[in-house]
Amino acid sequence: MDLLRENVGRLYGRYLAAAFGSALISYIYAMVDMAMVGQYQGPEGTAALAVVAPIWNLIYSLGLLTGIGGSVLFATARGSGEAGRESEAQSFNAALLASVVLGALCWAVVVLFDAPLLRFFGAEDTLLPLAQRYLLPVKFGVPLFLLNQMLAAFLRNDGAPGLATGAVLAGGIFNVFGDYFFVFGLDLGIFGAGLATVLGALITFCVLLTHFFSQKNTLRLVRPTRLAARLVKMGTAGFSACFVDAAMGILTILFNRQIMTYAGADALAVYGILVNISTFVQCCAYSVGQAAQPILSINFGAGRWDRIRAALRCSLLATAAFSLFWTAAALAAPLVFVYIFMSPTEAVLAIAPNIIRCYGLSFLLLPFNIFSTYYFQSLLRPVPAMAVSVARGALISGLLIMTLPALLGPDALWLAMPITELVVALPVAALMLKDARHGTKKRTLE
Repeated sequence: MDLLRENVGRLYGRYLAAAFGSALISYIYAMVDMAMVGQYQGPEGTAALAVVAPIWNLIYSLGLLTGIGGSVLFATARGSGEAGRESEAQSFNAALLASVVLGALCWAVVVLFDAPLLRFFGAEDTLLPLAQRYLLPVKFGVPLFLLNQMLAAFLRNDGAPGLATGAVLAGGIFNVFGDYFFVFGLDLGIFGAGLATVLGALITFCVLLTHFFSQKNTLRLVRPTRLAARLVKMGTAGFSACFVDAAMGILTILFNRQIMTYAGADALAVYGILVNISTFVQCCAYSVGQAAQPILSINFGAGRWDRIRAALRCSLLATAAFSLFWTAAALAAPLVFVYIFMSPTEAVLAIAPNIIRCYGLSFLLLPFNIFSTYYFQSLLRPVPAMAVSVARGALISGLLIMTLPALLGPDALWLAMPITELVVALPVAALMLKDARHGTKKRTLE
């Protein structure tokens, strides 16, 4: 695929299909775990996985930091022509080294400090043993999840989006059937869900590695030069994508603690469902951004603003489609999600529709706001990308989560995210419109 010459609409369609497939199957890991455990253990199992969710957010966010940050620099260097060939290789090596180090650190933290972490994330005496049982097999493969994110990003930029999707698909299919076999067939319960998840990640990793033996591969190991400076550039370029996912963990912690203070365990079980729905909506937004990123970055490196604007139009159409679909689903059929993810009690059925509908209003603008971070970082504009990530992921959202229930009552908690998305979307739309009309000065890599 020639990202500098082929029709942008057709290119974007192929990349979106591949990126959406990857995002969809990645989500299946969490969705199937939640559904199987919820059916086997009931609301307690769903609540336990809601407590574990911030750990996944941390690991995946670091994978996006190195994967998206490194691949933005990689693709921009490729767009600049032969002069950028050495920068391509150096960007990949910097991302690989950072992923290995960060993966080892995450591994140590999860293995050594799982109980304090889970208690901080909202686990109490009933939920802690369930959450620890799920994490037990996962502990053996923590670095795989981070490395898979990084490698998939580079494969998309190295002309192999289909293989990236196939790798995630292989692991996801195993996870679906493995969950049922381990959870119900072997009667392992929540432990079996964790076991299926880590084995699925191992399969994905093995398939991703086959790219390095193919003729299409241009990713190569070189002797690192100016490593510190490259790591800083990579971190700057990838921070916003990293923080989007990390923010989901931060918000989950805040929601967990506020829910237990104001609403109780039944509401936390419903929030466990919302974590999964919201994660899927975010995955759809990631797919829009990840499909656009190689096209945006390489054409930015080549100074082709006509093609950048064409990719932006395709991306906005995709975000609109995802936004309308998920908002309508949350408003029209909230109880469908409840029955998918658990065997509900009467108390859960009574409170779930209002909670899901109120929170679901945020889905109308969530894909647009997340895509905007990919757009800005793909054009090496870290400041607006960081501003969007921090504002919606911690600053505005955190303030509303902490204050709304105290000021307006417990039900107001569920409006925190819809208000946040609206407040963020207005200035983002204005800045993106101005940027698309007038272009922006090309930044240098070196």
